[in-house]
Amino acid sequence: MKFLVLCALTIAMLHPVNAETVRLSEPVAQDAQSETFGKVLDESVPSVDLASVLSDPQSQLGKPFQMQTSINKVCQKKGCFFIAQQDNYTVRVSFRDYGFFIPTDSSGKTVLLAGELVEKEMTAEQAAHFASDINSESEVLKAGKVYEIVADGIKIPRT
Repeated sequence: MKFLVLCALTIAMLHPVNAETVRLSEPVAQDAQSETFGKVLDESVPSVDLASVLSDPQSQLGKPFQMQTSINKVCQKKGCFFIAQQDNYTVRVSFRDYGFFIPTDSSGKTVLLAGELVEKEMTAEQAAHFASDINSESEVLKAGKVYEIVADGIKIPRT
């Protein structure tokens, strides 16, 4: 009996449901439905979708846009990046100048972000570090030339 209780306590302590949400940034705007981190979104910036951006990334480099996308996985240490997903398209989203973070419990939410696509060289060490931060592998976390969205602001629903 003691063994079963000890096993149950160990599982409960290690289960991610018990993980505390990390919130290292305060929202710059909020209402009953959402919180915005980074900068308030500029409604005049053109809207695009992830599929169109990643289908022809060279034509999108450096151009500001807004995008509605789903957060597939978020960095569990600080909330300093996430993996965005739309259908079969995925991309890493970082935050301009490491200037803000999002709550670590944001996975699964559909967000509105403002940012731009950039091209970077990712080292094997960086890819391993990022994979560790999201507690899994991702096809976008690989060494070599990668495309990434650098976000200036992100609006996250509360529910």
